[in-house]
Amino acid sequence: MNPLPATPRAVLRTPEACFAGLSDFPYRPHYTEVGGLRIAHIDEGPRDGPTVLLMHGEPTWSYLYRKMIPVLVAAGCRVIAPDLVGFGRSDKPTRAADISYLAQVQWMGAWLQAQGLEHLTLFCQDWGSLIGLRMVAQAPERFDRVVLANGGLPTGTTPTPRAFKLWRTFARYSPWFPIGLIVKTGCAQGLSPAAVAAYNAPFPTRAHKVAARALPTRVPTDPSDPERERNERAWAFFKTWEKPFLTLFSSRDPITRGGEKIWQTQVPGAHGQPHTTIRGAGHFLQEDRGPEVALALAASMGQRAQPG
Repeated sequence: MNPLPATPRAVLRTPEACFAGLSDFPYRPHYTEVGGLRIAHIDEGPRDGPTVLLMHGEPTWSYLYRKMIPVLVAAGCRVIAPDLVGFGRSDKPTRAADISYLAQVQWMGAWLQAQGLEHLTLFCQDWGSLIGLRMVAQAPERFDRVVLANGGLPTGTTPTPRAFKLWRTFARYSPWFPIGLIVKTGCAQGLSPAAVAAYNAPFPTRAHKVAARALPTRVPTDPSDPERERNERAWAFFKTWEKPFLTLFSSRDPITRGGEKIWQTQVPGAHGQPHTTIRGAGHFLQEDRGPEVALALAASMGQRAQPG
């Protein structure tokens, strides 16, 4: 059993009324208690189909995958998409001190154990990759393949992109933190007002946004970072990973563009895979090119579907 951090002393739960009338997201949430916190996820598609675990990043929630879920379900996949602690319908600690990189890995690792899922394909992006790749390294027997999009396992030993430095500073100091508009700036194709409202939905007050503000400052950007050693151990693991490992990075992400190359060269399972650059997509490629990304993901699993 994975160790768990102490239960946060102060936690908020977004009222369900905040999620009424979401655009194109009719999916019923399921809840799991982990370490005194309620973690939400959606579970769609045939229970006997190949299972895809979709891990979202910062500052989004599982709504990010609404354009991919119908395509994957049509391809015969079972789709699991959790909300990280502090996001979506999951519980939200209100003290930044309770939000750490390690705590997120521990919470989501325990959540995965509680689901009993096996033979998974992980699709991960942004913080979904920082957490999801660590989950794979901790429980590789549960995963059959990895699909990495616009993310990685930073150790703080390489230069930090200027775009990320600006984002981290904004998250730390700006008195204004409009999450829906922040997501919109990460989309090359823009966002509708309804989608902006849906990204705002889980965060009705400043106190609900503590994790969203904290995570940018938890990315390892310095060699002294406390998570450097654990990420280096995870890197060492992936240098021995022989199961399929596919990269789907976008062409217009100023933070991660080009970051796929190290995975393609250093992970044995990445050799010979149909790695694809998603053209015309920004950081949130799930928004900009969701059906295209879902088709590439399904094809990597040997599943076929038409764009939704």
